[in-house]
Amino acid sequence: MDKNQYIGLILMFGLLAVYFMYFAPEPPPIDDKPTPDQLEQAPIEEGQPNETPTGGEQESLAVDTLKYGAFSFAVNKDEEVKTIETEELTVVFSNLGGKIKEVVLKNHKDYLGNPIKIMDGSKSVSHLIVKHSGKTVNLSEIAFDENISQASDTTILTYTLSSDRFQLTQTYSVPSTGFQIGYDVTSTGLNNVLDPADVDFVWNHGVSRAERTLEDARYNCNVRYYQVDGDYDELAQRSTDFEEATLNNPLKWVSFKQKFFSAAVIAQSSFSSGYITAIADVADTTSVKSATMQLKIPYTEFLNGFSYEYFFGPNNYTLLKNVTEEFEENLDMGWGPLPVVNKYLIIPIFRILERFITNYGIIIIIIVIIIRLLLSPLTYKSHMSMAKMRVMKPELDELKAKHEGDMQKAQQEQMKLYQKVGINPLSGCIPMLLQMPVLFALFFFFPNAVELRQQSFLWAHDLSTYDSILNLPFAIPFYGDHVSLFTLLMTVSTILITVSNSQMTTIQGPMKTIQYVMPIMFLFVLNSYASGLTFYYFVSNMLTYGQTVMFRKLIDEDKIKATLEENRKNSANRKKSKFQTRLEEAMKASQEAQRQKKKR
Repeated sequence: MDKNQYIGLILMFGLLAVYFMYFAPEPPPIDDKPTPDQLEQAPIEEGQPNETPTGGEQESLAVDTLKYGAFSFAVNKDEEVKTIETEELTVVFSNLGGKIKEVVLKNHKDYLGNPIKIMDGSKSVSHLIVKHSGKTVNLSEIAFDENISQASDTTILTYTLSSDRFQLTQTYSVPSTGFQIGYDVTSTGLNNVLDPADVDFVWNHGVSRAERTLEDARYNCNVRYYQVDGDYDELAQRSTDFEEATLNNPLKWVSFKQKFFSAAVIAQSSFSSGYITAIADVADTTSVKSATMQLKIPYTEFLNGFSYEYFFGPNNYTLLKNVTEEFEENLDMGWGPLPVVNKYLIIPIFRILERFITNYGIIIIIIVIIIRLLLSPLTYKSHMSMAKMRVMKPELDELKAKHEGDMQKAQQEQMKLYQKVGINPLSGCIPMLLQMPVLFALFFFFPNAVELRQQSFLWAHDLSTYDSILNLPFAIPFYGDHVSLFTLLMTVSTILITVSNSQMTTIQGPMKTIQYVMPIMFLFVLNSYASGLTFYYFVSNMLTYGQTVMFRKLIDEDKIKATLEENRKNSANRKKSKFQTRLEEAMKASQEAQRQKKKR
């Protein structure tokens, strides 16, 4: 045979050897010990026992070496867990990957009375994924050596992976109190092992059900993040469909946010980029949503030492705002000016009362009293405006009767009358509008206040969810399958106040009907809302009625009438205000347009 034939035979045998080693069916057990030639083909990996492997072990070693490379000495080892307890948390660590496996909130219970698993080892897992010799290696499959020590009131748990080529160390700092766990990764010689590519931190998280109302829990669960450039954003919260976002800017923190709790990672510097997802399996009644974060750790920072921390805790504003910048965004406080009202008015009052009073129903009553007192000047001004309108009602009725067929003319004459007697028709509306931000801010505060969670008052067993005095045999559309007594009391009290006020106002036409329709609409809307909110509105209605009675006694309508008559006498020399001038011009333009329309 010539040289080319020899080369051909060698290549053919080489291909056959590769086939039988990696692709052929598994051979039957080998009874005989391997020959020295076979041992040379499967060298003993570093860290493995210095024993003669069988044929199956030899093949496994070869596969491990192919898959894990320099990390293969630490695979195929049993999992060992370490549990650390603090005042608030029970944290379970695993030596496989040196990762957090499970976290329990000791002082918070789910709707069944069990401690909340904010990270459930059966549904949640995190990974560190590196590049090595052109392959992807998941370090969560690698067994680390564990060491535990104490530094003051902090437990230090260290996971180390060592060989003659490199050392990789992961260090967890677990304080005796609080909801944050520090994490640091350091290494030596790892640059000779890893490919120059960013490291992936991947966290697949299944949010276990903790609340009685599963639909409400899903509507208040999503993934939120804050970018280093100051841009906060989130995935669609009320969606149960698949949601995703590719984050190309450096990230400071990413959180899995529930209604009352959050699990998050917070970088000391930043993650370079990320990808997040969330979806709800509506058929699974044990889970709220499944979410994922995949964050990039810069390669050089990982080699030189990278730090971040975990947060596992309640969405308490005072707690969240001290974690890192904008972390309080994990608590829903409304939109526009509403967060300002909650942060600087409602929450401070709530915190002060909470120091001295343990019954949250009493706290809500006191908050109502404080808010009504703060708003009383605006309320008084609104009542004064209503009193002026009542005094002028006979004249206004005469104008309407005089111009019964011409509504625009009647309105124009009303404006002239208002100008003569010195009444601003908007003076009663503006004080009411100024009160709206407070009312809407409370609409967000009570349903999301973790402090009210599982706190009972009267017949309500949990002020953070609806109270029910009767479970219906079927669900009524837009209402629900239960009857909330606080919502009923709120609706009835609102209607009674409306009836009382309508007898003293000049409101006519559709607006008079709408003021009765609105309470009925809220009966349906708020039936499944937090009982703390509907209880607040009910108590507020009672105090509002008391204020109305008091203001009617304080306001002297005879004196108001005399003042208006004096204004009428002096109106000849009074110039029109800019607002009145513009309003009259607008009404004239509208009247002219109506005439032209009739002509056409």
